[in-house]
Amino acid sequence: MTLENIRSLLDYHYWARDRLLAAVEPLTDEQRTRDMGSSFRSVHDTLVHIFAAEWAWHSRWNGVSPTALSQAGEFPDLATLRARWTDLEQQVRAYVDAAGEDGLRRVYDYKSLAGAAGGALLWQMVQHVVNHASYHRGQVTTMLRQMGAAPAKGLDLIAFYRERA
Repeated sequence: MTLENIRSLLDYHYWARDRLLAAVEPLTDEQRTRDMGSSFRSVHDTLVHIFAAEWAWHSRWNGVSPTALSQAGEFPDLATLRARWTDLEQQVRAYVDAAGEDGLRRVYDYKSLAGAAGGALLWQMVQHVVNHASYHRGQVTTMLRQMGAAPAKGLDLIAFYRERA
């Protein structure tokens, strides 16, 4: 995996995030926080989980292994979540750029939220962040459809590549 590949995946990740947030923006607070019976209770909870998982991995790259993720209550509205996520995006991009090609192949040791020891290459962890978010974006898309709201514009990786071309 090259630095160019990782940057492209991050470009896709934040492009898809922005499309998803644009689809969520028209929801009322009640719709955004409605219990949909998904793995994370609501659209809001699922978005916070995507953000929080990314934050946890970024923390691990910086030598800190969190013992808990951010909770939905820390983000009273979509604007707060968007602002924190935009800030995190800048930090993630700066970290990857500073790591460079050689840093992508560095093994990072960390502890899981439960305290279990783990370790992985930086490029694998970044790839996981993007893949994990894709999984949960699909859940949000389903929740939007279930409540009769319009889903995000296409979020597929190929749609991103076509748009960029």
